[in-house]
Amino acid sequence: MSLLKKIESSGGDSKGGSGSQGRSRITPVKSAVDRTRGIDVKDLVQRRLLEETNPSEMGSGGDNDAMRQRIDEIFTQILQEENIVLSGRERRHLYDQIVAELLGFGPLEALLADDKVTEIMTIGAKKVFIEKSGKLVLAPTQFESEAHLRRIIDRIVAPLGRRVDESSPLVDARLPDGSRVNAVIPPIAIDGSALTIRKFAKKALGPADLINFGSATPEILMFVEAAVKAGFNLIVSGGTGSGKTTLLNICSSFIPNDERIVTIENAAELQLQQEHVVRLESRPPNIEGKGEVTIRDLVINSLRMRPDRVVVGEVRGGEALDLVQAMNTGHDGSMGTAHSNSPRDTLSRMETMCLMAGMDLPIRAIREQLAAAVHLIVHQDRLRDGSRKMVKVSEVQGMEGDVITMSDIFEFEQTGVTEEGKILGRFRATGMRPKRMHKIHDAGIQLPPAVFGIGRK
Repeated sequence: MSLLKKIESSGGDSKGGSGSQGRSRITPVKSAVDRTRGIDVKDLVQRRLLEETNPSEMGSGGDNDAMRQRIDEIFTQILQEENIVLSGRERRHLYDQIVAELLGFGPLEALLADDKVTEIMTIGAKKVFIEKSGKLVLAPTQFESEAHLRRIIDRIVAPLGRRVDESSPLVDARLPDGSRVNAVIPPIAIDGSALTIRKFAKKALGPADLINFGSATPEILMFVEAAVKAGFNLIVSGGTGSGKTTLLNICSSFIPNDERIVTIENAAELQLQQEHVVRLESRPPNIEGKGEVTIRDLVINSLRMRPDRVVVGEVRGGEALDLVQAMNTGHDGSMGTAHSNSPRDTLSRMETMCLMAGMDLPIRAIREQLAAAVHLIVHQDRLRDGSRKMVKVSEVQGMEGDVITMSDIFEFEQTGVTEEGKILGRFRATGMRPKRMHKIHDAGIQLPPAVFGIGRK
């Protein structure tokens, strides 16, 4: 007796009814793939596989080649038992769906494989949105149910030792390729689980890519490279989805290879190419509420690891004060990212985050520390047409009274909008030379005055 007949004789599933009644509802249709709709081949393969395999082995990074081979054997056997005839193309398509469901991320597999998709966002099981070319569109795919979506979320977070349930409905994680994942489940997410995946490019972007995309000019990147090599402390700022982490990766690529770098992140995303890199990742509390390791804990600990530079993936709390202290105590060339709307707002936010450290410090003392620690702010923005640009490169120059003074070195100037909605504009140097130009000279780097727009007609 085939497995299908065994299932039907035991009552079948809720959709098909029981016994011959469930079988009678399957109506003949033209396509061979359509004929399998009344027979859930994926479910049959999964049930057979579960009888022979530990469920924890599926999709957990085990021997996937051996698992694929076993799936293929079971798949072929079930097609023979149920007399389902498929063309080569149909068989391959159905097999790929089954493998994606059992070993991969189900309906997300095709989206993850599409290089044009940069972000995936779900609102419950039936709405899957994607970002393409900076624009959000509804994807032609969905999950079978909320339970199906939850299984995929569990498959993502389980190998990382993370959990998501009613007692802990929020989780940050990452895919094997480094793509960042955030999941929020009911009852916090009212309309069903909200899964957000920010994909990593298979090939890390470099300075030339920013120029080709129109995100920056050679002059801007020439200055940023010189500033990083000269040990400027740098903050990459911008809004959500503006490309801060990508830009931080590019800026970090300018760090000399003979320096010791410690990176600190909530979910490891940075892809530094240097040889001497120590990567640290924060840890949430366990089910008993213990064992949490915060970004601030890691920043404090990193100072005992003899770093030349500290790179913080995102500054969002009291760790801002510890990063500022590190920048002011010999760790020149340290970097981080921060959410903000402008370079000036970045300093205001960092001031607020320093206060979140719980230290009873006067505002002026914090501003003096910030003015001395942060040398350069590179502000990235995602414009209305979906393009991402380095809209400002600003130097922090010091204090005048109680105010931190800044000077824009480069900026993007919008000149218009096309009928298609594409933003027109140009990058321009303001003509201001950095106050700390001597640090660049001391590093043996010579930048021609034309980089800053000086002497140009």
